[in-house]
Amino acid sequence: MERLLLREDQLRSPEDRLRPDRIRSSCPVLLSQRLVMRAPHVEDIDALTHLANNAAVATMVSRMPHPYTAADAADFVRRSNLGEIGKCVYAITKGENGEFLGCCALEPHTDLETLEIGYWLGQPYWNQGYATEAAHALIDMAFRTRDIAFIDARCRVTNVAARRVIQKCGFQFQGSGMVGHLAARGMVPVEWYRLDRKTWMSLKSWGEMR
Repeated sequence: MERLLLREDQLRSPEDRLRPDRIRSSCPVLLSQRLVMRAPHVEDIDALTHLANNAAVATMVSRMPHPYTAADAADFVRRSNLGEIGKCVYAITKGENGEFLGCCALEPHTDLETLEIGYWLGQPYWNQGYATEAAHALIDMAFRTRDIAFIDARCRVTNVAARRVIQKCGFQFQGSGMVGHLAARGMVPVEWYRLDRKTWMSLKSWGEMR
């Protein structure tokens, strides 16, 4: 069967094989009270560049270079829609006007029963509950549509706001360690948190938590 599927895929044109809607078929558009979360678009490049080219943001995101250029943003949009960055990468936008706020994503672990969530917002949108709202929507989608047992999250030990979002979503502290960091050009200390399916089921009526 695997060989048959591979042969059928090889018969498709390269353009069709790489269509974002095929690659992202398991990553539906997500709606919440104030947000629409969808695939990054070419039209996001200017806003993405403006928000990401900020040391206050880059120092808290392990895979974000600094300075962050339009070329970096274009490459991010291209690779996210080809499935080369994580499993589901979303642009976080305002539901009322489509304004680009930041990004979030799910990335699979090698053990297959765990996903890792990541997110960032542009500095003008901090402390308004957007990160928690986006995380709730992404967590709910992951547990409802995938046969997983856990979702992990990591944050820098100095990132108080990210830790608060993680804790408000029900994640429990597991330990600490070091990870590579592009902007810091080295290793930085992080905290590791985990949310299991049973805990999520007891908390899935997120309500107005922010």
